[in-house]
Amino acid sequence: MPLKVYLAGPDVFRVDADAYFACLKAELFALGLEGVSPLDGELSAHESPAALAYAIYHANIARIAEADAVLANLAWFRGTEPDSGTAFELGFAAALKKPVFAYNVPAVPMQRRLAGELALVADGDTLRDAAGMEVENFGLPLNLMLAVSAQCHETREAALAALAAFLRPAAR
Repeated sequence: MPLKVYLAGPDVFRVDADAYFACLKAELFALGLEGVSPLDGELSAHESPAALAYAIYHANIARIAEADAVLANLAWFRGTEPDSGTAFELGFAAALKKPVFAYNVPAVPMQRRLAGELALVADGDTLRDAAGMEVENFGLPLNLMLAVSAQCHETREAALAALAAFLRPAAR
């Protein structure tokens, strides 16, 4: 039975989400792995949007718990941070000690990336945003809680290769 990889990311909001996940699953299948999408399975009809939200949450938590690893798209989403739902899923996977491989993470420190997007103000050795909030400076491409808990890669292809090498090492 192939090892399962949960596919996290804001890709569920794409117009072509089904096709996107089908392609990603095919790439994983070619590596001897099974992709598990947040869109898999059917959720029964719900009385309200809130009930549907709860059903989606519980279904995805179960999928992550059953997965052997997580592949996460950490591209900026609606701003200068990854999707908050994806960040939660990554944290949940890390708490379960699941390996996480992330993609769409440029190999550029966060301060440098944000300097190209936001008006940052120097405050001694610290950079601050327009609200006066410090921009952390650990030389990491993302907030340390994401960058340390995941193996970050610039491309999906690089993340897939690292994931496959980790789950299916040649020595096995």
